[in-house]
Amino acid sequence: MPTLAVNKRANYDYDIREKYEAGLVLLGHEVKSVKTGHVNLKGSFVTLRQTRDEPLKKQSKLPELYLVNAHIPLYNRAGTVKDYDPYRARKLLLKKSEIRHLIGKKQEQGLTLVPIKIYTKRSFVKLEFGIGRGKKKVDKREMIKKREVERRMRTLIKRG
Repeated sequence: MPTLAVNKRANYDYDIREKYEAGLVLLGHEVKSVKTGHVNLKGSFVTLRQTRDEPLKKQSKLPELYLVNAHIPLYNRAGTVKDYDPYRARKLLLKKSEIRHLIGKKQEQGLTLVPIKIYTKRSFVKLEFGIGRGKKKVDKREMIKKREVERRMRTLIKRG
């Protein structure tokens, strides 16, 4: 399960409560670009979108999840691709039960869907994302202080 990209700010900015795995719907040249490690999750997020092509009287379908603002550049050996947007929204593949669970969690106040990492599983490209609550500045400072104390303790133990 080689990791291709990691969102380093995810654990720093958010308190991740649950993690999910989803498949990514990509174009052929995007898959090659991702597998060579050319992907950036900085500033990206996962969102729920309702499909618009349904009639008003019909029961509404479940919304779909999309990875938004992730940068996947054009594969360098791909030919000319007309109107390619490296920041386009990419659909995520999840089970209906997981989507329903995420809708319920998302309706809670202050919870966000945050992409954590992109990796391969067999020949498929997968996205790991989590449900998280944004950390406040005070929480981030406490986390840094705790990490520094642990680091000092380890060095003192090593010196003996």
